[in-house]
Amino acid sequence: MSRNLTYFNNNRIVYKRDPITDKPTHETNQYMFFEQGTYECYHLFTSKAKITTFKSLKWHLLVLWYLNPQLDQDQFMVVAEILAHKPNGFTSFAIHADLLRKIVYEVSMLDLEEPPKNKLRKVIFKYGSRLSKEEKLSIVGELIGRSKRVHEDDIYQCMIELHDMGKKIVVTQLALWLECSTRTIHRNMSEELKREKELLNKQL
Repeated sequence: MSRNLTYFNNNRIVYKRDPITDKPTHETNQYMFFEQGTYECYHLFTSKAKITTFKSLKWHLLVLWYLNPQLDQDQFMVVAEILAHKPNGFTSFAIHADLLRKIVYEVSMLDLEEPPKNKLRKVIFKYGSRLSKEEKLSIVGELIGRSKRVHEDDIYQCMIELHDMGKKIVVTQLALWLECSTRTIHRNMSEELKREKELLNKQL
């Protein structure tokens, strides 16, 4: 099921932002590469992966609240309802209205002086790059593998690319693309990342 982004687009709800202060180590007309990584990239809804947990739903709402300071609480509630409505294609589960209101209240009370906690990104593809999923994964593997230092967030980025290609995520495949050993993959996969791997594979 594709996501229904009509409300977001029609009302100019920001759900994507490139780094604003971090500068890329290398940049082409197709991608930006940050050798040390950046936490400033917020690209929601760019992969096929759905929101699978309440924790992830809350994080998505926090990012939307952070990126759209013009929203009042009533408008933010509408955004949350659209995001959480399973038929809209964003989530893999249904959520009770009372629980959603509780999450929205908690998010709206948070201090947004500090940006929401984010995953480290090293490779960011530009909008309209026209690269295939295979080409993107190849570029990610080449750039990250070149550094010979594979981290959890590198593995996650490859997991998302494999998922978007419709391929099952397996450790041997991750090691192949990142040009490292399977031992390195196992060593850098937290329990949370292992659970995410299983959830992504279930969505195929």
